[in-house]
Amino acid sequence: MDATATANPATPLEVVVLAAGKGTRMKSRTPKVLHRLAGRPLLEHVLARAARLGARAVWVVTGHEAEAVEAALPALAPGLAVRPVRQQPQLGTGHAVQQALPHVGDDAVVLVLSGDVPLTEDATLRALLAARAAAGPDALALLTVTLADPTGYGRVLRADDGAIRAIVEEKDATDAQRALKEVYSGILAAPARRLRGWLARLSNANAQGEYYLTDVVAHAVADGVPVMAHCIDDALQVAGVNSPAQLAALERAHQRRLAEALLAQGVRLADPDRLDVRGELVCGQDVEIDVGCVFEGRVELGDGVRIGAYCVIGEARIEAGAQIHPFTHIDGAGGAVVVGAQARVGPFARLRPGAVLGPEVHVGNFVEVKNSTLGAGAKANHLAYLGDATVGARVNYGAGSITANYDGARKHRTVIGDDVHVGSNCVLVAPVTLGAGGTIGAGSVVTKDTPPGALTVARARQMSVTGWTRPTQATASSKASALAPNPQAHPEPADPRSAG
Repeated sequence: MDATATANPATPLEVVVLAAGKGTRMKSRTPKVLHRLAGRPLLEHVLARAARLGARAVWVVTGHEAEAVEAALPALAPGLAVRPVRQQPQLGTGHAVQQALPHVGDDAVVLVLSGDVPLTEDATLRALLAARAAAGPDALALLTVTLADPTGYGRVLRADDGAIRAIVEEKDATDAQRALKEVYSGILAAPARRLRGWLARLSNANAQGEYYLTDVVAHAVADGVPVMAHCIDDALQVAGVNSPAQLAALERAHQRRLAEALLAQGVRLADPDRLDVRGELVCGQDVEIDVGCVFEGRVELGDGVRIGAYCVIGEARIEAGAQIHPFTHIDGAGGAVVVGAQARVGPFARLRPGAVLGPEVHVGNFVEVKNSTLGAGAKANHLAYLGDATVGARVNYGAGSITANYDGARKHRTVIGDDVHVGSNCVLVAPVTLGAGGTIGAGSVVTKDTPPGALTVARARQMSVTGWTRPTQATASSKASALAPNPQAHPEPADPRSAG
């Protein structure tokens, strides 16, 4: 059997995500499941996994800060049938699942996930579902993990023949049971029709006075139902988040794993511990990435691309041989950015949504490009702004020049033909078209279309005044004296307070 697929794909899958916890140790007003790992809320990681598993429905059990969590759900799982279920008050994990089960179809297999456990792999969950299906239609399957330090987890109790008998929570365990290394991850799969009955038999007669979901294991065993375990040894897949320190540690462990995967593909990372991928990074051959870079959303790097230190790049495609120099910010959210082959960008450049650079384009330091296309070989090397512009091939765009694209109500477009030379410190007031091959004199304010091949100068005429001298201290004092009021000519009025 292929352990990466469910054994019976015709059986509907419904997912229950536990997201009601308070997260006191996070010391934050933000609900714990909305804190971010790799740029996305913890809960979003879990919901995306449910979507990839083909879940028919997902039930998110909310409690603490329920309104905030429920308001976030549409954005966290677009296109997925996600429905919130309130748990008030919070009386344990078993009680949480009890709130969702009345909404689940009898024909479904229920997969229970935790909203603060973001890194369980799809293949692991498929293997768990396959193991459950292979054991029979009534079987219960647990995801377990063997840990060197099992502190905080419920321990898996097995009989002499290896069969699972129960799970005991740490606070209720004996010293001998606490010494066990196999623990329950918080993830299980069971048929809904069976799970209903087991949940109905839960008791809160335990050290915490809560209804434990783990107690369904003993009830399944008592009913003669097979209880299977899919045991892994990868603690990262079942690691939860309860504090900022745990979140930071999980972030670094996750990023290190992503870095190792990139290294295995042949990507050269200057320092694998100084890389942050907050989305999907796709790399061709011979890609080089310097330290401190952040990649957000989907970023594609073509063959031979070189990324300088401390760049932030989001939603972009950077084609073969391009170089992104240090401290460049590329933000394609809302309109993906494209950097053409052999282009050069930065340092300290900013490419905003809709920036499309052709091959061999140069965009230099302190240049901002937004919603503009630059043709092959165009250059804007320093201190310039191009917004809502169409720039032809081989254009040279001078330092300090800008497109004035906004009139206070609407955006307008600037069109610059091939081979135009725009001098320094020009203002191109859109809408305006510069004819191909033309030259714009430095300091010009261009408000009308210009003809091809022409020199256009639009500035005040230069004037020189002969015999003019700069002010000196003496002339300044003389002028001040001349302008001072004369108390004899303008006597002060009598102070009325002195009268009488």
